[in-house]
Amino acid sequence: PRRSRRRKSVAIAYESGQGDGAGQGDGAEQGTEPQRPRWEPRDWRQQLERIREMRRSRDAPVDELGVEKCFDSSAPPQVMRYQVLLSLMLSSQTKDQVTAAAMLRLRQRGLTVDSVLQMDDATLGQIIYPVGFWRNKVKYIKQTTAILKQKYGGDIPRTVEELVQLPGVGPKMAHLAMTIAWDRVSGIAVDTHVHRITNRLKWVKKETRSPEETRAALEEWLPRELWRELNWLLVGFGQQTCLPVHPRCHQCLNQDICPAAKRR
Repeated sequence: PRRSRRRKSVAIAYESGQGDGAGQGDGAEQGTEPQRPRWEPRDWRQQLERIREMRRSRDAPVDELGVEKCFDSSAPPQVMRYQVLLSLMLSSQTKDQVTAAAMLRLRQRGLTVDSVLQMDDATLGQIIYPVGFWRNKVKYIKQTTAILKQKYGGDIPRTVEELVQLPGVGPKMAHLAMTIAWDRVSGIAVDTHVHRITNRLKWVKKETRSPEETRAALEEWLPRELWRELNWLLVGFGQQTCLPVHPRCHQCLNQDICPAAKRR
């Protein structure tokens, strides 16, 4: 069953409204500032601007080898969208460098729905190795590709609800697929970097325990026009500065206004 984005549950937010104007109704009641949130984290706009400044050079692994760099932009749109989805499936719990290398090997063999369906599992495994959980991903890729062929004419679904029903496709992948493949913002794509950093910055009312819980908490207040940017911005920041272990707080422009930095 579909659940509203406004609920504080961990349910996936399926698009109840179409287009980027969805989800702005609450602010409209406040008159002159239709997107003014009911609750905002302290200093978040200043923190955001400083992170943008730190990410200005665009030289993190995600910038050079992320999903948006892995597909063939000259391929027919349907093939391009399939490659986007496949790169997202490979990227789970895998470094960008490893994902990019696996995608390059796949593309060198002609990466289409039909070429993958014709490939035996052993060959597919050899090509994508050493991506994380590569054996499971071989299974998921074959199952998902068969569904795309049978149910969607070789294309990928146009909604988050349908995307997350595919084997091996989670909410973060689905929202990124909507943004990259369909150029449509359906929600905030929250991975471990976004989850970790937004909790450190106190961009959630109370500590969240999973990326999906974080996504729901962020979407309650973060202006929708920032949803597309947030994943790219924070993933690179998390790869270079706000590391999972031993974050480089001394290099961070937010050191003086970061709740986590003040405790170190």
